[in-house]
Amino acid sequence: MAAEGATNREIAARLLLSPRTIDHHLRNVFTRLGIRSRVELARLIR
Repeated sequence: MAAEGATNREIAARLLLSPRTIDHHLRNVFTRLGIRSRVELARLIR
């Protein structure tokens, strides 16, 4: 969802989680992948 451009708030609403939880997990994913943005994430996935 993040790679498709959804905001943390939108992702949280769809998954019934808090936006802060989404932020925490995305930060971990970005760190492990060595990326800094959703744009870079989208490039990796596509």
